[in-house]
Amino acid sequence: MAVSFLSSLPSFLPLLPPQPPFSSATTSFPSHTVKLRCAHIKTDANDQDRFSRRDVLQGFGGTLALGLMVNSDLMVEPAYAADLIQRRQRSEFLSSIKGTLYTAIKKNPDIVPSLLTLALNDAVTYDKATKSGGPNGSIRFSSEISRPENEKLSAALSLIEEAKKEIDSYSKGGPISYSDLIQLAAQSGIKSTFLASAIRKCGGNEEKGNLLYSAYGSNGQWGLFERQFGRSDAEAPDPEGRVPIWEKASVQEMKEKFSAIGFGPRQLAVLSAFLGPDQSATEELLASDPDVFPWVQKYQRSRETVSQTDYEVDLITTLTKISSLGQQINYEAYSYPVKKVDLSKLKL
Repeated sequence: MAVSFLSSLPSFLPLLPPQPPFSSATTSFPSHTVKLRCAHIKTDANDQDRFSRRDVLQGFGGTLALGLMVNSDLMVEPAYAADLIQRRQRSEFLSSIKGTLYTAIKKNPDIVPSLLTLALNDAVTYDKATKSGGPNGSIRFSSEISRPENEKLSAALSLIEEAKKEIDSYSKGGPISYSDLIQLAAQSGIKSTFLASAIRKCGGNEEKGNLLYSAYGSNGQWGLFERQFGRSDAEAPDPEGRVPIWEKASVQEMKEKFSAIGFGPRQLAVLSAFLGPDQSATEELLASDPDVFPWVQKYQRSRETVSQTDYEVDLITTLTKISSLGQQINYEAYSYPVKKVDLSKLKL
């Protein structure tokens, strides 16, 4: 007698959630593979009753398991769909922010070193012992931006404030935090320098420079940095004395500060452009230290190549870590409810 439990499957097929017609090749959904085994069993009149009880129970168990798996997808799908909507909203908002910052920086490219130092000084107030400070936007307060270590950063902060007004005017999910915008401005500043370098290597041709950077640049490495989007602003200035005056600090003082936030000579060397307006002078000073020298040399050589891969990847990685020191990221920030359609007004 041949017995198969495939006959229990059709009743569950209508419960399978329809697959939405997403066009993106990167969109994927969780799936379950269920293997049903067909049993070929020979019986006689004496064991017919034993077979029916045992195998009916097995079939019922398999059918019940399949039903639970299918219905679990039905329960998860609404939450998964909501998550996709939030991701899309945040992604669209982030793209708009990049456009605003790109335009602002292109009008004033000399502001880039100050934007980088602004982001660094806002972040390195982090204190591991007390879990306080960090990239929380506290540098926007007048009592903090006026400190000696931030003396030359007022123009960079003014650019941030002007960009924030524009960004908030088109934001559907509430105003952007200063802490997010300051770090995103540093990202935009870094990208602008790499793009400018590619354009110079192409004899000043912007189109060719863009193509060169697209082909050889490390733009895709920014993925992790851009997921750290949803920082909260501090409500008061961070304590004084946590940030060196980089242009006056010795290499040892810089090393000690970086060590205090969990970084070493490698990160100190790769962030040379953040440590004052003159990167060449900073690197000359850093190269005087035997621990930092090999890394300064490595990144100088990397910048001479077409792709600058080692330098760019390490720079992106280090900024990503610094820009999230001590921060609790709200991954629902800047998302907003989708407007519901009033079905009563539809004419059918």
